Amino acid sequence: MKRGSLVVLVAGCLVAVAPLLWHVISSLKTPDEILRIPPTLIPHAPTLANYVELFQRRPFARYAANSFVIATLSSTLCVVAAALAAFPLARSSRHVRKSVTSVLLALSFFPPIVFLLPLYEFVRAAGLVNQPWGLILPYAGMNLPLAVWLLTGYFERIPVELDEAAAIDGLSPLQTFTRIIAPISVPAMVSAWILVFVFSWNEFMLALTFINSEQSKTITLGVSTLSGALAYDIPYGLLAAGVVASSVPLILLVLFFQRKIVAGLTN
Repeated sequence: MKRGSLVVLVAGCLVAVAPLLWHVISSLKTPDEILRIPPTLIPHAPTLANYVELFQRRPFARYAANSFVIATLSSTLCVVAAALAAFPLARSSRHVRKSVTSVLLALSFFPPIVFLLPLYEFVRAAGLVNQPWGLILPYAGMNLPLAVWLLTGYFERIPVELDEAAAIDGLSPLQTFTRIIAPISVPAMVSAWILVFVFSWNEFMLALTFINSEQSKTITLGVSTLSGALAYDIPYGLLAAGVVASSVPLILLVLFFQRKIVAGLTN
């Protein structure tokens, strides 16, 4: 790697990591030190009081559990549906495949707010307000175009001769997919699953609209409700602790699956 490219890469990583590091530092400060000007880069008296208060003031563990269940189910549902749609699409004619994938890619760029009103009407009519499935189904559906596009590109690179050999052995297309294609496509499916999980974990707007029960709130809603007794009393340390606590599960997840993510996006 050239030195210039390395410098750009390091600079980009620092810009990306700097906000999280600042939140970590702020979460370890006392309220007086956080408001000190000029700010201190290293806490003079590091404390975990903000994290203790975080779990005492709100049922933060419950919020995290709600988000984990919603993100896991929506990711799994989305990837299973996307894989079943992407495989026949990858085996279709080049013209059809190119047209459909272009439409799917365009749909994936639509902002979630475009679907807010119709989704709310659907969730309300189905009686899913304040229910996990009221978020699981929209999250899975909104990420489906991107997941199909991503998996279609991966399935295209799998030799069609495998399908032909399976057909000679008497396997149906579904059996070919489940027994042969799916096992060798695990890296791509994991990559798509992680992308949907991160979106579902971090999503705020739909959760704010569809959830108003304290016990059903997601972790992003939980962080947004952290406030002081007065409008101008902002608990910066508590908010920083909430941001860090909500980011740790995602960081651990990506680190655990990093090899499969890289393989799925590059192979």
